[in-house]
Amino acid sequence: MKELGYRPCVGVMLVNTHSKVFVAERLDSRHGNGHTSGFWQMPQGGVDKGEDLQEAALRELAEETGVGADKVTLLGQTREPIRYDLPDELIGKLWKGKYRGQEQVWYCARFLGDDADIDLEAHDPPEFSQWKWIDPERLPDVIVPFKKHVYQAVLEEFRALVFADTP
Repeated sequence: MKELGYRPCVGVMLVNTHSKVFVAERLDSRHGNGHTSGFWQMPQGGVDKGEDLQEAALRELAEETGVGADKVTLLGQTREPIRYDLPDELIGKLWKGKYRGQEQVWYCARFLGDDADIDLEAHDPPEFSQWKWIDPERLPDVIVPFKKHVYQAVLEEFRALVFADTP
């Protein structure tokens, strides 16, 4: 595993005007019995070769949620990328086995639209089954355990932005 690198990735902490954070449940977290794992995440995804990180973040946000750049104001980005390693059982199964984890740059964005602007089927195929707004402090509790430290770091870095006066 040590010889594998990290997949370049961006993420978006989308915050509404009530200081709640958008999270969605991945379609691939469903078990064969139709029940879900109960894990949620913020929009995130890989960066294409040569792609600007901010453009990648806005592209991923639009693909995964239907929320275009015209419906958000970017408030900030993490000072440093945040890395996580996949659990051993997932190494070799994701991203064609090329990576041991991801190195993520996160953006905080204020959502200026209406809930009706969120469309999980904007991209084919969709990645999420359902979404909701949650209190930011709950973020580390809803993510898969191996990404918990990432969400704690993102929350800590963006806490002041999340609760800043809204437009």
